[in-house]
Amino acid sequence: MRSPRETLHEVLVAVLPIAVAVTVLQFTLIWLPFRAYLQFLIGLVMVGSGLSLFLMGVQLGMLPLGEHIGAALPRTEKMSLMIFFGFLLGFVVTVAEPDVRVLAMQVDLVSAGAVSKDILIYTVALGVAIFVGLSMLRILLGLPLTAILALGYLLIFILAAFTPPHFVPISFDAGGVTTGPMTVPFILALGVGATSVLRGKSSIGEGFGLVALASIGPVLAVLILGVLYG
Repeated sequence: MRSPRETLHEVLVAVLPIAVAVTVLQFTLIWLPFRAYLQFLIGLVMVGSGLSLFLMGVQLGMLPLGEHIGAALPRTEKMSLMIFFGFLLGFVVTVAEPDVRVLAMQVDLVSAGAVSKDILIYTVALGVAIFVGLSMLRILLGLPLTAILALGYLLIFILAAFTPPHFVPISFDAGGVTTGPMTVPFILALGVGATSVLRGKSSIGEGFGLVALASIGPVLAVLILGVLYG
């Protein structure tokens, strides 16, 4: 695990370019009111502090827990149990994903409540959950990732033809927001842990690809939601 100093350095490297770019724009082009610029600086400090704590929390708790769960499930030798808990964990982690909530609030606002925040959050979470469950099945059966990805995107393009046009961009944004800071570490660790037991350390690379599959689920789920609304 990286030390707090290394994590802090990583966050500073990520945040400082934003601060420099906005500061240059502030004093050359945009000239925001000083109060707004001060709020930006305060917010930047809060973001940096929160991101540092979050990354340390991921390294301390999320990644080890995901790997332990991923390694423990195959030892039960019950395929149904492994798929069920993959589904369950995919659902609850996505509901907790902050990026999903931001998208849901924006859609709720723009649609004037026609597509409520809760409906979109649970639709996206259900899509992720189903595909995390399928990903666990892929690991169990050794199915090729490329074939599943190709089939998934083929279904996306077919559904897009029957979905109201304004749901299509929302669906692809839904796929993007599920690759956020809460979902990705846990799902990746879950897949790596499961593969290390089922396939051995030599084939641990097969545990990757879960995030790619999980991001297909919400796109399909929101497109189906669009068909129902349409």
